Amino acid sequence: MSGFDVAINVTDPQEVADALDAGAAALLGNPARRGSSVHLPDRGSVLLTGDLHDNPVHLRRVVDAARLGEGGDRHVVLHELIHGDRLTNGCDLSYRVLVRAALLAARHPAQVHVVLANHELAQAFRHPVSKGAGDNLEQFDAGLEWAFGDDAGLVDEAVGRFVRAMPLAVRAPNGLFLAHSLPAPHHLDGFDLGVIDRPLEDADYALRTGSAWRMVWGRGWDADELRTLAAAWGVRTFVLGHAYVEAGAEAPFADLLLLNSDHAGGRIVEVDLAEPCPPAPHLVARSVALSALGGLDD
Repeated sequence: MSGFDVAINVTDPQEVADALDAGAAALLGNPARRGSSVHLPDRGSVLLTGDLHDNPVHLRRVVDAARLGEGGDRHVVLHELIHGDRLTNGCDLSYRVLVRAALLAARHPAQVHVVLANHELAQAFRHPVSKGAGDNLEQFDAGLEWAFGDDAGLVDEAVGRFVRAMPLAVRAPNGLFLAHSLPAPHHLDGFDLGVIDRPLEDADYALRTGSAWRMVWGRGWDADELRTLAAAWGVRTFVLGHAYVEAGAEAPFADLLLLNSDHAGGRIVEVDLAEPCPPAPHLVARSVALSALGGLDD
């Protein structure tokens, strides 16, 4: 049974808050969690995704492809779940996808890994953010108010707790490192390389200066930075989101794979944890279009 199979009334504020809190407890209690990283084993497989941005059809296809019920050695990583382009009466209802991810993590706490991304951090800590079609915070807030009325604050606080529970990275002995993003090269000065090995503190989320903020908002990565971080963290291949990739998957460097999973060309890729992580171009070749896993997107 997955998070999609659990009956929940997504208009009941207490049920939604409880689901988000169950997800937070699962992320924090993950037996593979050390500091702000999840350390996967040297066996089994992990299904990697890019930004999902309130695409419930693709989230369902990801869950189906992960086949979590086949055994505890199957893992899936999710990130950038909220703030989509589809509004209802001007309201962003992407809290519902966040709740599904929380339920999924609660159901499979050692297999489902929801990683911190910039839109979740921005929503929880009230940092300005927009995907180009208005203020995402205002639209998300309007969605909570439309769904829950006077109880919107109850759900908003639970969203914040779930976001605070999210790790920064998923790592594996084979050299795989998945995060939503990496610091921009000009933000490496003052960035705490040890942030992925310790619990996050309030200062880590601070706008522009916090190490978690720099980690999830960074762009413009270059080969020198990737070599520096790979040497510090023992990485063979980085897998990131936080970039629009028209083809769904691309390898701008041999050690960097970029994934998108939200749009019509979105893709995912599965990695064998018992083998050395392949270079990024090989992962691009192995990636699978989400459109090939079901019917037409709605």
